[in-house]
Amino acid sequence: MPVRSMAAFSPSSPRIHRHPSRRQSASEASDGESDETSSCASQSSIDEEAVNCRISPYWCAYRSIIEARGFRLDTCRDVKQWYHDYWAVEASQGRTVIRDLPGYLRACRGQDENDLCQDAGLPDRLFRGTQCSTGVKVVIKAVHLSSREYDVIRYLSSPALRTHPMNHCIPVLDLIEVPQEKLAFIVMEEWSAQLATNTPCSLVCFLNALRQCIEHIAFMHAHHIAHLDVSIRNVLTDYFGHYAFVDYELSSRYDAIPNPRIRCPRRTEVPPELERGEASDPYKVDVYGLGVLMLCALKLSDHDIPELYPLIRQMLHDQFEQRPAALQALAMFNTITADILLSKRSTVQQHPQTPTQQHRTVLPQ
Repeated sequence: MPVRSMAAFSPSSPRIHRHPSRRQSASEASDGESDETSSCASQSSIDEEAVNCRISPYWCAYRSIIEARGFRLDTCRDVKQWYHDYWAVEASQGRTVIRDLPGYLRACRGQDENDLCQDAGLPDRLFRGTQCSTGVKVVIKAVHLSSREYDVIRYLSSPALRTHPMNHCIPVLDLIEVPQEKLAFIVMEEWSAQLATNTPCSLVCFLNALRQCIEHIAFMHAHHIAHLDVSIRNVLTDYFGHYAFVDYELSSRYDAIPNPRIRCPRRTEVPPELERGEASDPYKVDVYGLGVLMLCALKLSDHDIPELYPLIRQMLHDQFEQRPAALQALAMFNTITADILLSKRSTVQQHPQTPTQQHRTVLPQ
């Protein structure tokens, strides 16, 4: 069945189900120990906690503003149409059609076909929609105008950075600001958090997915930004060989801080030094998260790639000072994988395999 899961936007509770809960598809510091010091909140008058908390807007109040920018929030009609299309595909493939799904029934309870219909499987700060001119499906996220997340997303999506080959931030179609209410809407392409599909991918595709993850973190670090919530749950795909990070809620910029340190353990993958209550380098916290991401992917894939384990062990080192920088990890990864693929090509030339003998790798969720 088609899965469009954006569950990775909410790393604490990914939404992945066998049946769609409506288009299941596809967020700190100084030389001392103060968390939360970043360029987007340099003014002391800004309340850090207030501007970086999660927002639950009354979406109907902003419907016209969003439509004026060329995007339509999903209505009861849109939701029901999606289910009708989904059922048609299921029936054409000989599968049993289940029509009393909660998402569809919820849309049917709307008093008007044009009423907004929010996906119950998404947090209140997210809403599905469509770009009117292209029909491209989007997810719109509400954030505080002065939040770290908005600052980082705006920077990564700027003309100077967004086309860089190492920038694997989720494609942002528009940034809609409502200054009088200190609110902003991030309009993103709707990619999927379902990294594992029924269609196997090759070893080359698998390694390319891991490479894109490392590249993006190295790219962020080169621009003095730490993601601070690197996790496989925060990676999406468009199913065309592209992978992207989401959820920059904890991210921070350190433009004027040469040796930043953080203590806050609030993230998906917590390195040992933060668990011990010690300070850590935010960039090395990201490297630890990348190591966990790679380890999870390898353990759940059909490929055993022992050549990568020494690198992963370095990335997961108990002492953050001993972990490689993200750019160093990328260089080591590229060297290792080049040797792996060269060896594989040599083996295939000497001992051609039948399709049933070839490895089949799926990047797991």
